[in-house]
Amino acid sequence: MDSEAPPMLSMVSILSLVACGLQLVAAGLLTHRYGGQSSRIDRWILLWLFYDVIVHLTLEGPFVYMSLVGTVETSEGPLAELWKEYGKADRRWLVSDPTIVSLEILTVVLGSLLALLLIHAVLKDKYYRHFLQITLCVCELYGGWMTFCPDWLLGSPHLNTSNPLYLWIYLVFFNGLWVLVPILLLVQSWFVLKGLHGVRGDSTSSHRKKL
Repeated sequence: MDSEAPPMLSMVSILSLVACGLQLVAAGLLTHRYGGQSSRIDRWILLWLFYDVIVHLTLEGPFVYMSLVGTVETSEGPLAELWKEYGKADRRWLVSDPTIVSLEILTVVLGSLLALLLIHAVLKDKYYRHFLQITLCVCELYGGWMTFCPDWLLGSPHLNTSNPLYLWIYLVFFNGLWVLVPILLLVQSWFVLKGLHGVRGDSTSSHRKKL
């Protein structure tokens, strides 16, 4: 749905972007505090996971609450204003769309729990690390697909792409992060598991030769 393009940046949009930046800073501090002994790749993964949890709990959690007791459109407060700003790009977030709210409940509860468990698994080098990593990534990708595919099939009536800020930052960049990063993590898990299978195969061959 395209309409007359409003001004690029408002005070609310600037403050919303600053808030997102502060979330990333908080994730960086947590990574530095707890992941200092981890490998370089794992520190990047921990940075993403901490950021993921922070977003789920501090942004999407309040969205779920507002949507269950009313709507974002009728709510008041700083977080309501942030979601109203995002709602300029995708109106479904303003009106407690059942599909969006259902996915966000799953994301806040299951996604946050999986990410926290995965942080523990990365830090402690647990054997189930890549099982959790694959599960979380599939959940994130499924959530992204089900967020947008129903609207695309209807001709995107709720999306406003008239403003570059709404299109490239709100819709493409912020949602694209939860597509690109899970795909990269799935690729990493693939190669790690492939390497473990190779080591196991070499060990089995060596054992057979000895016999």
